[in-house]
Amino acid sequence: MPFNPAALSNRQKYLIFAVMAFGQFMALIDIQIVAASLNEVQAGLSAGPDEISWVQTAYLMAELVMIPFSAFLAQALSTRWLFALSAGLFTLASILCGFAWSIESMILFRAVQGFVGGAMVPTVFATGYVLFEGKQRAMIPAILGMVSVLAPTLGPTVGGWITDALTWRWVFFINVAPGTIVTVMVLTLVHVDTPNLAMLKRIDWVHLGSMAAFLAGLEYVLEEGPKNDWLGDPSIAVGAWLSLVAFVLFLERSFRSDGPIVKLTPFRKPTFAFACMFNLVIGFGLYAGTYLVPIFLGRVRGYNAAEVGTTVFIAGVAQLLGVPIAASLSQRVDQRIVITVGLSLFAVGLWLFSYMTPDWGFAALFWPQVVRSFAIMLCIVPSVGLALGNFQGAELRYASGLFNLMRNLGGAIGIAVANTWLQDATRLHVLRLSEALGQSARAAQEMAAGLAQGIGRAVPDPQRAALAADAILAKVVGRQALTLAFDDVFRMMAWLFLAALVMVPFCKPPSISGPPPDAH
Repeated sequence: MPFNPAALSNRQKYLIFAVMAFGQFMALIDIQIVAASLNEVQAGLSAGPDEISWVQTAYLMAELVMIPFSAFLAQALSTRWLFALSAGLFTLASILCGFAWSIESMILFRAVQGFVGGAMVPTVFATGYVLFEGKQRAMIPAILGMVSVLAPTLGPTVGGWITDALTWRWVFFINVAPGTIVTVMVLTLVHVDTPNLAMLKRIDWVHLGSMAAFLAGLEYVLEEGPKNDWLGDPSIAVGAWLSLVAFVLFLERSFRSDGPIVKLTPFRKPTFAFACMFNLVIGFGLYAGTYLVPIFLGRVRGYNAAEVGTTVFIAGVAQLLGVPIAASLSQRVDQRIVITVGLSLFAVGLWLFSYMTPDWGFAALFWPQVVRSFAIMLCIVPSVGLALGNFQGAELRYASGLFNLMRNLGGAIGIAVANTWLQDATRLHVLRLSEALGQSARAAQEMAAGLAQGIGRAVPDPQRAALAADAILAKVVGRQALTLAFDDVFRMMAWLFLAALVMVPFCKPPSISGPPPDAH
């Protein structure tokens, strides 16, 4: 029988939604929760510097595959069993990560954790739109948007605190209690649809395999490209070609298969396509911005994990403050106006970051973080409404999976592009500063001589003092060049958000009222 949300009380609806939203928060925070603890994980598992990045890459690759696949599984297994299995296996994978004995075992368990956890992300979006209607439904984008933004923002902070207080293994063990609670509560409370197990017999394995190869290959290229000269590296070139071939096969099976794993029919609606592009840009800015600020504080300011966490914590506070305002505006004002203000304000926030100096700390970063973090809610809330507001039933599930996939893809692209921009801009500024010092050779020599004289008071050997002075001067130049590179990257990201405004007039906002969609 079709599910009738009217049969549930408001209390039951809110409890179901809260439990599922918390499960989504667990899955999203674990993307970045190890970011501040990678050095400790590397030391604990005797891993090499090239291997440790795979602790995050494996999770992202597997999660990207599951997000669009979850719509199919939700229909086949039911929302209740898919979410419970996802939360339960996520908890088990977290325990295995905590007990990992080698880097290879850690990478394997992180891939499992990302794959099973990825089902929770889009499923809660679709369920929220099934449970609620009218003004209650308008709150769904705000609440889930906050979770989607707050989780990766707080990830490094929480991970750093846990590692400092306990050990890096507790970054994973911390999931056990909440994961178990979510699993039990979902099995007890969530009865919003019925399974269709016959669908499992009609899985198009070629379609699933091509999607997995395409998304995992793309994530591999984006993650490893900035570190290894992109297509100049044979393994990355092979990965790019395999991903391209798999993408073509994936499209062919999407249109011609009798039982496609992912249906691309939501893209027939232009507003959904534009909303997905907005989400791609939002993911770019969200993940790249969240990535760049801690990198600046670590490399330029020399902050440890706890100091970085304390400095970026204000971003989460600003996001929380933006939730009720974004939700209220999205109900009362044309969503296109809200997203225009959000994109513009986000660009302003990024532009404020482009004036950073090597001395910037909490106080100087306060307003840029507040403006950018507040603006992201004005971007996410209307984009979710534009994307999902006009879908019902099974198509809503596929739309939710594709929409959430675009945000994660945007994040992967954003981090890769930001890394490339940062490396290129740093080299360029080092050359320019070196040229400037060469043109002002006398001033540079006087500075080096002054440094050598100061060091000479503690180091009796004049040659060692001169070498130490040159090293300090080179460090100053490198630090300044890196800071200027950060400024350039934030400035280019600001232009990207302004360019996204071109798409706004082509969107048609959906009505926030109307009957709730059928779960089947």
